[in-house]
Amino acid sequence: MSTTPTRVFAARLVGLPIFDPQGDQVAKVRDLVVALRAETSQPRVLGMVAEVFGRRRIFVPMTRVTAIDAGQVRTTGLLNMRRFEQRSTETLVVGQMLDRTVTIRDTGITGTVYDVGLEQARNRDWVVSRVAIQEPGKGFRRKGQTHVVEWRDVTGLAAPEETQGATHLVHALNEMRPADAANMIHDLPIERRTAVIAALDDERLADVLEELSEEDQVDILSNLDSERAADVLEEMSPDDAADLIAELSSETAETLLRLMEPGEAEDLRRLMAYVENTAGAMMTSEPVILGPDATVADALAHVRNPELTPAEAALVYVCRPPLETPTGRFLGVAHIQRLLREPPSTLVAGALDDSMDPLRPSATIDEVAAHLATYNLVAAPVVDEDGRLAGAVTVDDLLDHMLPEGWRDRAVRRG
Repeated sequence: MSTTPTRVFAARLVGLPIFDPQGDQVAKVRDLVVALRAETSQPRVLGMVAEVFGRRRIFVPMTRVTAIDAGQVRTTGLLNMRRFEQRSTETLVVGQMLDRTVTIRDTGITGTVYDVGLEQARNRDWVVSRVAIQEPGKGFRRKGQTHVVEWRDVTGLAAPEETQGATHLVHALNEMRPADAANMIHDLPIERRTAVIAALDDERLADVLEELSEEDQVDILSNLDSERAADVLEEMSPDDAADLIAELSSETAETLLRLMEPGEAEDLRRLMAYVENTAGAMMTSEPVILGPDATVADALAHVRNPELTPAEAALVYVCRPPLETPTGRFLGVAHIQRLLREPPSTLVAGALDDSMDPLRPSATIDEVAAHLATYNLVAAPVVDEDGRLAGAVTVDDLLDHMLPEGWRDRAVRRG
């Protein structure tokens, strides 16, 4: 491993691509596995938890790692594709060691772990050699002083910790894509997961919930107090929130709907009234809607919203007021690709595509799929019998409903 640095820090490894000897990316680093022994004995790094295609997590032994350099990890290419199952003698660095409360022996300073340094010993084994610690903030200082000390100079990291916080793990999760963060949360021990959920803000938790299996969604929401659960549902996409509420008991669902803002609750009740696996049940009620007097510049400004998915940003829907679903009369859609070819001051209404019949809320899942495939669309309007825009179906909505029930959960559990 001549190209491998003598020391690396765990938090900097998370998310790095893993390449085989041919230079093909085969996985991404998601965590590191160590064997904690005694307080004074350096923990040996057993390997990496890596994510491969399909969000499956596998174990990559350190003996298979040939280099860590230039923002990447290289392996022998001989990887076992069995799903990673943590043993009782193993500890996850990011999932379980970060935020652990420890004390520096000589000074008595107490703080939380925010990173761990790894080093290759003379016998070629990788061990934990350094611990990065942050003291609590004092006075007007939001962040306390930091220290990087030898492993042997710290107490408390190998002992069970019932009051472990989640600050640094939450920071790591906030840097990930929602699907990756959801995958990590799924694999956390229950106590650790509870602490992380409590520390996430409502908007981020909503993003993560949308990427979890229904089982995990219901479990997490059921363990929140009702006020916070309602707030998180308001932050979710209406179609995802409606699907989740439909999995709850009728009493719980009604309680949460009453706690939500009336307008948000009304949207969800309307979506829940549609028959399952129809366009109405899978559509979003908040597409990009503009009036006939909007310009191309207005449309482009709306679709720049980073919270929109690519499919949601592909079309704008032009309607008569009111511009919230159900809208006034639906006039047509404008494709962003077409609008990019028009002067910014041009009216969107002059670039409408009204050549296709819109979907009806009662359209079956097969009819929706056929419609998108026939017209090469990633999204399509759903219009009610009165000619009002009720919402829009996107290709990702369609896939969520076409894939087998529980596909998210199986994607991370199979192996």
